[in-house]
Amino acid sequence: MKAVIQAGGKGTRVSSLTGDVIPKPMLEVDGYPMIYYQLMNLKKCGITDVLLIVGHLGHVIKEYFKDGKEFGLNIDYYDENPDEPLGTAGALYYLKDKIKDDYIFLLADVFIDIDFNRMIDYHYNKNAVVTLFTHPNSHPFDSDLLVCDNDGKVTKLDSKNNVRDYDYKNVVNAGIMIFGKETLDFINEPKKYNYEKDIVVPLINEGKVYSYLSSEYAKDMGTPERFERVCTDYKNGLCNKRNLANKQKAIFLDRDGTINEYVGFLRDKKDFKLINGVSEAIKKINNSEYLCIVVTNQPVIARGEVTVEELNDIHMKMETLLGNDGAYIDGLYYCPHHPDKGFEGEIPELKFKCECRKPNIGMIEKAAKDFNIDLDESYMIGDTTLDIKTAENAGIKSILVKTGQAGEDKKFEVKPNFISENLLEAVTFINL
Repeated sequence: MKAVIQAGGKGTRVSSLTGDVIPKPMLEVDGYPMIYYQLMNLKKCGITDVLLIVGHLGHVIKEYFKDGKEFGLNIDYYDENPDEPLGTAGALYYLKDKIKDDYIFLLADVFIDIDFNRMIDYHYNKNAVVTLFTHPNSHPFDSDLLVCDNDGKVTKLDSKNNVRDYDYKNVVNAGIMIFGKETLDFINEPKKYNYEKDIVVPLINEGKVYSYLSSEYAKDMGTPERFERVCTDYKNGLCNKRNLANKQKAIFLDRDGTINEYVGFLRDKKDFKLINGVSEAIKKINNSEYLCIVVTNQPVIARGEVTVEELNDIHMKMETLLGNDGAYIDGLYYCPHHPDKGFEGEIPELKFKCECRKPNIGMIEKAAKDFNIDLDESYMIGDTTLDIKTAENAGIKSILVKTGQAGEDKKFEVKPNFISENLLEAVTFINL
C-alpha cells in the first residue's frame, strides 16, 4: 500500500514559527522535521512507497528527503503551484497513474505515532471504501464530528459550524485515512477539490465510509500552542507509548457514583450530572500515559426500563459535558444483562448470567484486547465493593472513592488497595 501525504499548504496559522523560510511540515520536533516522524511511522509499518504533494517552499522538503533512499523509502513528488493551490485533494488528479490500489492519505500537519497495520486490517475487514482514523479530542465543541452507527459506519458529518443545541459523541476525524482506489473517480478534472466535501461526504451518503476509532497519538499541530504541546508530549515519550503496538496502561472508571451523581438506577439523561472535579480528573488522565475507559453495569436495559437508544443519549450527554470541559474518555463498555427475572417489560433474551456483568471481567477483558492493555499496570476506580471485587478478579489495582455509594453497598467483603475522597483525589494519588 502506498501513502500520499498532502504537504502543500502554506501553514498561515504557524507563520510566526516558520516565517518564509520553511514550510509547516519542516517544523522541527526534537531535532527532526515533523514530516520525518510521519515517514518513519509509515516505514515502521512496512509502508515505504510515498507520494509527497508539495507546494509552498516545497523545495525545502525535496532537498531534505530527496528520493527517500537515505531514509529507507521510495519518495516521489508532485509539485503544486503555490499560487494556484488545488485544495486538499485536487493534486490527486495528477497522481492517478501512480496509484494502483487502496492508499493511505494523510495531512502533513498531524503528528502521529500509530499502528497502521491495525487500521489497514480494520479497513479490509469492513470492506470500506474510506476508513477515517478518528479519536476523541479535548475540544469537540469546535471540531467537525462524525456520527456513526454501532458497526462504525459513518452516517453523517456534523459540521463545527452547526448550532449544537444537542448532545453528541466525541468522534473527530484526525486527517489520516485509507482511501479505496475508486475515490480517484471523484477527482475527474484538474481543479481545486476538498477531500471531505468532494470525496468523503458523497461516500458517506453511499454508506461506504467507516470510522476507525483509536486512542493512539494523532494531534494537529497547526497552531503555535498545539505545536508546543506536541513537542512536550514527544519529549515525555507519550507519543510512542500511545501506539497500540505497545502495551497500554489504563484507568478503568465506574460510571454511576464515580463520574456522575448517584441517583439509583439512572433512567433519564436529565438526571445525569457530573460530580464536581470529575472533568479535571479525566483531563489529568488524558494528559498522562493512561487511557480512560468506562465500564458500567446497565441492567436497566434488560429490565426494559431504558432502551439502548436512551442509554446512548445518556452517554452522549456525558461525552458532551466532559468535552465542554476539555476532557474525554477513550473507551466505553456497558453490560446490558441482568440475571434475575420477573420485571414488567423485561427483555427475556438479556436475562441471563453473563461474563460481562461486574464483578465478572468480560468488559475489562474486551477493553484489554481492543486497546492492548497491560492489566498489571492498570487501575479500577469505583464507588462500590462491586467495583473493588471486579478489580480483584481482573488482577488490577483498585481505588474506592467516597462519592456515590462510598462502598456502603457491602456486596462483597473486599479491601481496596487505596481509598480516596473522590475521582480527582484518586487520579492525583496515582501521580498523573
